[in-house]
Amino acid sequence: MRIQELHHALADIGARPCHIGRITRAWLKGQALDAGTRHQKSEDYFPLSVRRGLPAIAGRLEGLARIRSRHPAADGSLRLLVELGDGQMVESVLLPRDGLCISSQVGCAVGCTFCMTGKSGLLRQLTSGEMAAQVALARQLRPVKKVVFMGMGEPAHNLDNVLETINLLGRDGNIGHKNLVLSTVGDPRVFERLPQQPVRPALALSLHTTRDELRAQLLPRAPRIAPAELVALGEDYARRVGYPIQYQWTLLAGVNDSQEEMDAAAYLLKGKFALLNVIPYNSVEGDRYQRPSPERIEAIKRYLHDRGVLTKVRDSAGQDIDGGCGQLRARAAEQIDLSRLRRRASTAQGQE
Repeated sequence: MRIQELHHALADIGARPCHIGRITRAWLKGQALDAGTRHQKSEDYFPLSVRRGLPAIAGRLEGLARIRSRHPAADGSLRLLVELGDGQMVESVLLPRDGLCISSQVGCAVGCTFCMTGKSGLLRQLTSGEMAAQVALARQLRPVKKVVFMGMGEPAHNLDNVLETINLLGRDGNIGHKNLVLSTVGDPRVFERLPQQPVRPALALSLHTTRDELRAQLLPRAPRIAPAELVALGEDYARRVGYPIQYQWTLLAGVNDSQEEMDAAAYLLKGKFALLNVIPYNSVEGDRYQRPSPERIEAIKRYLHDRGVLTKVRDSAGQDIDGGCGQLRARAAEQIDLSRLRRRASTAQGQE
């Protein structure tokens, strides 16, 4: 279900625009659709036809997504494995300080070589309703004042649904525009369409290196935009909307953490209306990439700071539970496949 379909379904049971807005806001708060307000009960506000029709619509919304499992971490984050109506799974993460990271696709087509999600390829797009449902589910557990589209998937490859969700959250979800963050590898359509939106989110751009050839290796199916050009596009958007660009740099030991890279990054980003998030790689057993040492991570942060680049170290949430994006879903999928194999083997033995 897309947001537009929800609104049409509400109109079909007699809801006027004022009713639709109130019902949508209640859903996005994680409340019952017929939730009243402090000053007005729902039965004094909604027409009889709306009250009678709401349970069926509530059932459709509940069928969009459910929390399959919860995984609390020592850093205060809570990673959620979310099962969609067709049985596919994505991940959402409740972050410290009232943030929420949501997914926009099942899998991803970009194929970043350091990303677990990309290893499965793209399985399908999420609808705007499924993305908003992640917010509604999360708000049943904790307050959410910031939403980042930084989970599974490349938002630019599902841009219509992502923008519909962003506009809904900025209008009816009580989330400030700069607290809606769209993360992308740098698809040109993002820079074309975002300035035209009623809700213009903050941008997080995946940079990871200053070298064209290395970026092409790390992000094999990302648009071929040179890092310098990507920063120029980001700077233009930041000046238009009035809040800084976040550049993402996943630190890979021996790959993109050299002194030459730091010198080039300082030259590229000095004086820009931007924040550089350095993200130490979340190492998993048997992986070809490794996380730099804590000393090297701190040295990089200090070096860039001293050269005029606002830099923060941002660890992936859930390090202690091996909860980097895509890992929970991958483990759950393996368990499901293993269960299927066991059932088949048991059935085969019974037929012998």
